[in-house]
Amino acid sequence: MAANEDLVGFVGHALGRGTSRTEIQDVLTKAGWDSKQVRAALAAFADVEFPVPVPRPRSQLSARNSFLYLTLFTTLYISAFSLGTLLFQLIDTAFPDPAAPTGPPVEEAIRLAISSLIVAVPVFLYFSRLTRREARLDGTEGGSRDRRWLTYLTLFVATAVVIVDLIVLIYSGLGGELTVRFVLKGLTVGGIAGAVFCYYLWDIKADESGTSS
Repeated sequence: MAANEDLVGFVGHALGRGTSRTEIQDVLTKAGWDSKQVRAALAAFADVEFPVPVPRPRSQLSARNSFLYLTLFTTLYISAFSLGTLLFQLIDTAFPDPAAPTGPPVEEAIRLAISSLIVAVPVFLYFSRLTRREARLDGTEGGSRDRRWLTYLTLFVATAVVIVDLIVLIYSGLGGELTVRFVLKGLTVGGIAGAVFCYYLWDIKADESGTSS
């Protein structure tokens, strides 16, 4: 969580006057400040002995970080979409719809999905490992503002997909239009979006707990 600038200024002034971190946290909590904001403001200053408060380094936007995280999340979206496409085609093959076209288009869709996964997944895993390692070594709030923005954007997209997926399933169920292939496709979409949501929710919480520690 990003610290409130006014709160950071107050904490810096209090630390400069020799007030302990525990006393600052207690008085701010009693004043109604959220505990996460208080911890983030305290974390903005290094816990070292010095006559004046020493600020910690803050993450900076950079072209390199933008490249790393845009590539990371782009390959994530490609991987998720391709996995969904592949599973959709397998479901259509196992539970064919007599009214749906079959033949080469299905085979082409499967080949394209597999090809995308073969390329996108290794790139995603490599950039995921690279950015996580750099975030740990960075020592700043989550390593990059780019990463936090794209992570929250991904959480939003995943949440929206799960909500829409549930609405469609319930709507079809109430209308008596549910079929095995439709349910399987709904579970596929919800499962992929839910997995992405859970992972990045855990990831952002890990960043925030690491920042406040």
